[in-house]
Amino acid sequence: MYRNLLLLPIILCLFVSSAWGQAKTQTKTKAQGKKEFLYVGTFSVRGSAGVYVYAFNRAKRTLTPVQTVPTPESPSFVGIHPTGKFLYTVNRGKAKDSDLEGSVSAFAIDTKTGRLSDLNNRSSFGADPCHISFDKTGQYAFVSNYGEGNLVVLPLFEDGLLGNPSDSKKYIASSVNPARQQSSHIHSALISPDNRILYAADLGADKVYSYNFNLSTGKLEPSQQKEAAVLPGTGPRHFTFHPSGNFLYLAEELTSTVGVFKVDKKSGALTVLQDSVLSLPASFTGKNTSADIHITPNGKFLYMSNRGLNSISIFTVAATGKIKLIGQQATGGQTPRNFMIDARGEYLFAANQDTDTIVLFRMNAKTGLLTQVGKPVKVPSPVCLKMLAQ
Repeated sequence: MYRNLLLLPIILCLFVSSAWGQAKTQTKTKAQGKKEFLYVGTFSVRGSAGVYVYAFNRAKRTLTPVQTVPTPESPSFVGIHPTGKFLYTVNRGKAKDSDLEGSVSAFAIDTKTGRLSDLNNRSSFGADPCHISFDKTGQYAFVSNYGEGNLVVLPLFEDGLLGNPSDSKKYIASSVNPARQQSSHIHSALISPDNRILYAADLGADKVYSYNFNLSTGKLEPSQQKEAAVLPGTGPRHFTFHPSGNFLYLAEELTSTVGVFKVDKKSGALTVLQDSVLSLPASFTGKNTSADIHITPNGKFLYMSNRGLNSISIFTVAATGKIKLIGQQATGGQTPRNFMIDARGEYLFAANQDTDTIVLFRMNAKTGLLTQVGKPVKVPSPVCLKMLAQ
């Protein structure tokens, strides 16, 4: 009896250790088995047929074709709903012949296969739509119309269908670049991490507008600051928030620079932290326009794409929010209009618009540097990448 009591703790320890080991193995296996799908928006040139769907094998670093989905002409920007159940594209083509503008398309996502099925198409209520994003609850989509110079709020139903606009803003402004800034061009809009303030970048006016977003009505209401101006001629395009929500990083297309802002979380006001940090090497003398910008999930590194230099610029991010350029990585093709960082911060996918390839890079967690891995994937004119992990 006494001997059995002495053995009991050892048996329990072995049992707990075995159970813990099995649980870790199951968790690891489940994580490795998670399905990941890459959705590719394109311009309708060189045989592009719409939106392309790929399954991503993280272990093998491969993309396998799943589906090609027809859309109206040039589904140039893609957005995945916060629930992961729906995908939306903004298209340069019309939803119906009687429309005067571009369009927005809604699709349901099969969570097992990644395949898309049509829901509905409707007008974007403005010419040349170029960006779509969502509020954190998924009740509204924000559509930026570049050519029209307007911003439109579209309600989203629980089944993913697009509703009629709940609000819109039209801008009439200009700036110093005669070729690109004769009128307002809304290029992107994003909601703040706390879902309170909507920001919109106007490339044509060198301004970033801000609104208090009313979730109950879908209305854009005046904010305390209303707008933040950047240096004349820089051309605000896309932007991203630091994971802390304390900083905003703005891709300035026309000068290939990054504007860094401190965010007042209470009022939403933006204060310049760094003016126009150059993304190009000092020796570069060619023509370049910056396009997309993203930050790693841990907030340590910032990346921006360059069309002309055909590279991804790499910046370190200090605890203060300030950035420092540490180099560039060639994308292995021409005109990297868009790129994406996976949710784990392990890989960067670059879309080379004019050479029809998607190139995969491994991200160094310590240095932020990029190393090309795997084989480039051929896709006609890829211009937007979004990934969904199931």
